[in-house]
Amino acid sequence: MKKIILDSSPDSEGRICLTGNDFHHLVRVRRVRPGSVINAVLPDGNEAKFTVLNTGGGSLEAVYLTDDPDNRVSGQNPASACPSLYLFQALPKGMKMDLIVRQAAECGVSEIIPFVCENSQIKMNITAGDISGDGLLTEKIRRWNRIVREARQQSGSSVPTVVKNPRSFEGFLDYWKKINEEKPGGVGILFHQDPLAPGSFHDYLVNNPQFVAMAVGPEGGFSPGEAGRLLSAGFLPLVMGDTVLRTETAALYGAAAIRVILMENEFWHLKKNRLRSNADA
Repeated sequence: MKKIILDSSPDSEGRICLTGNDFHHLVRVRRVRPGSVINAVLPDGNEAKFTVLNTGGGSLEAVYLTDDPDNRVSGQNPASACPSLYLFQALPKGMKMDLIVRQAAECGVSEIIPFVCENSQIKMNITAGDISGDGLLTEKIRRWNRIVREARQQSGSSVPTVVKNPRSFEGFLDYWKKINEEKPGGVGILFHQDPLAPGSFHDYLVNNPQFVAMAVGPEGGFSPGEAGRLLSAGFLPLVMGDTVLRTETAALYGAAAIRVILMENEFWHLKKNRLRSNADA
């Protein structure tokens, strides 16, 4: 379901006023009119419905829908029930990163962490997430987060996806270590074109981890040394099928597969237990 993402909470009377890009998106693109009901994500991550009151003068006014018993302004963020999904993405060439960001946001990725490595065709003078003074890179990050907003509003994703500052390979490993220290019980999956070890999505996700991190290399993949360091850092290697995927395809393929398996984890366990019971009978 499509949703509009609000930058500020409703006023004391439950009213919101939208202008600029939000007004254009709702009125010019989605053609909402007075009386229409719109779904919104509030700044705290919760969701609510609003009735459109007025769309004149370049602004849209709406009020919290009070006659819907299922409507809510507070409560648990729907996204909080799902394990967080992190995408460590080596920066690709050209405009591919825009596509990766859009698709990752639609798939419910929590954080996108770009980085550079040996085979990256884009070379940047960055340290562990420090991009101060690089105006071009700063603008790229702003654009990627605008793409995230558009993708979330189009897809209805409740996950507040964020694009982090690009990092060096060392910065990537440092951030991975930090995540593990703050949120133990996660899984890191290294997507690689070579079978470094046996393993599958189901093997790695069967215990319903607290979070899942994906490591996707650039065109040309990770170097042997980088792959070895990722394995030493706790990443589990995985070959996705019998074809070598493009970097922009690998990110989408992996995120979609992980989300489906995690969402259907309970079903798989129930089916496994039912088969076991039938076998014992």
